[in-house]
Amino acid sequence: MNSSHDWSRTVDVEHLESIRRRPDVFAPGGARHLLLEVLAYPSEEAEDLGSGRAFVTFHPDGSVSVTDEGRGTVTQVDEEGRAVRKPVMATRDLRFFDSPAPPLLPDGHPRRGMSVVAALSVWLEHTNRRDGGAWTQRYERGAPVTGLASIPAVGPTGTTVHFLPDPALLPVCELGKADFGPHLTVLVEPSTPVD
Repeated sequence: MNSSHDWSRTVDVEHLESIRRRPDVFAPGGARHLLLEVLAYPSEEAEDLGSGRAFVTFHPDGSVSVTDEGRGTVTQVDEEGRAVRKPVMATRDLRFFDSPAPPLLPDGHPRRGMSVVAALSVWLEHTNRRDGGAWTQRYERGAPVTGLASIPAVGPTGTTVHFLPDPALLPVCELGKADFGPHLTVLVEPSTPVD
C-alpha cells in the first residue's frame, strides 16, 4: 500500500474538524490556496513523467474543477471484490502533516494535501480514471456522502477534482505560470493557456 496515507481508515473526523476550525492556517489567501493544493498533485506527477497537462474550469456557481491526464488516484480491489481508493480526501497526507517542514506551495504557504481542500469546501466530487476502471465519490465538508461508485471508463486516465470552496474564503483572483511546476501545462477552460 502507498505510504502517503493510512489505508486502514477512510475518514478522520477529528482531522477534518481541525482544518475547518483554522481556515486561516490551512487556506491562507482563501480559495487560491485550495486550487494550488489540487494543482500540486498533477504537477508532481508531471515532474515524475516528464510532462503533463491539467485543465482548470471556473464554473458559474463558484465551483472550480481541475482535470489532469495522469495515472489516476490509486484504486485497488479488496478481498471482497470491492474497489477501494487511497483515502486522499478525508484523511491526512502523512508526507505533509507529519513533516516538521512540509514543502511550500507557490503562494509561500505549506502544502498539506487534499484533505484541506475537501474540509474547506461545501462539496467536492473526486473522479479518477485508471487502466482497469473509473470511479467517483462525493464529499461534503470533507466527509464522504456517497460510496465509491464505478462509472464508465471513458477517455484517458487521470483525475478530476470538482469543488465548491467555502463561501467565507476569498475567491481565486488570478492564476499564473508561477502557480505550478515547469513540467505541467495548465489550461483554463475553454482552452485558454495561463500566462
